[in-house]
Amino acid sequence: MIDIDFLIALVLILIMFGIGVSLTLSEVKEVFSKPKALLISLTSQMLLLPLIAFSICYFFDFPLYIKMGLIILAASPGGTTSGFITFLFKGNTALSIVLTTVNSLLTLISIPLIVNFALHHFYGTTDAFRLPVGETMKEIFVLTAIPAFSGIMLRQWKPAIAQVIAKYTKPVSTLLLGIVFTLKFFGGNGENGITKEEVLDIFPYALLLNVLCFLTGYIVSRIFKLGLNNQITVSVESAVHNTTIAFLVSGTLLQKPDFGKVSLVYAMFSFWTALLFCFLLTTRFRMNNSSK
Repeated sequence: MIDIDFLIALVLILIMFGIGVSLTLSEVKEVFSKPKALLISLTSQMLLLPLIAFSICYFFDFPLYIKMGLIILAASPGGTTSGFITFLFKGNTALSIVLTTVNSLLTLISIPLIVNFALHHFYGTTDAFRLPVGETMKEIFVLTAIPAFSGIMLRQWKPAIAQVIAKYTKPVSTLLLGIVFTLKFFGGNGENGITKEEVLDIFPYALLLNVLCFLTGYIVSRIFKLGLNNQITVSVESAVHNTTIAFLVSGTLLQKPDFGKVSLVYAMFSFWTALLFCFLLTTRFRMNNSSK
């Protein structure tokens, strides 16, 4: 029987390759040559998002395992899904891929610091741990960077083939991602042993975090006048977190699977709220332009 995690990984690799085919090397180079959006988004994700999670924990009274789960989630970077949503709504896909890669590397340091601070604050103890470099690198490069840049290079060397692939990327990727979420939902649900009552307990706070992360990315990008394409990217990268890393921290490194239940609930709806947010944002932009 084929392992669900292997199927999910394969689908994500195919999606990132399809996204890469739609990009050029010059678009990726521009992210570094004009780093304003990259630096603003990284600062927002590294500092503001954990602060938002801590604020929710401070102002609301709910179980500690949910508080820890929210903080681990907020400290986790964006993932493959955020790149696909950015691509789907014509955001800055090159920025999204670079953000996911760079932010994932930074979290090797930031996640242990933030999570240990939270453990000390809520439980009075710390649990010295570090993200396994090899496992995290595999998550970043095998699932994100390598397939994306392989697609970019194919477009560079064989543009005719790349154009054919790019034509079918959106519909095929949408179908594949639907399969991913179905597998993740049914497979992860049993694996984490989450109950209906726990889902109902977690959902309001997970949704609040999701909404506030979207608003933070949007407001920050508006303040610094990054433009619509970057607004989409920064907002989605802020709110669609890499739940795989959150599961790794909760279940494998901390041996606290209850913390990971928050990420499971978050994964159930964050893709759909991202679609809704981007649809509303792009619709508002078109309406404002048509009224001028």
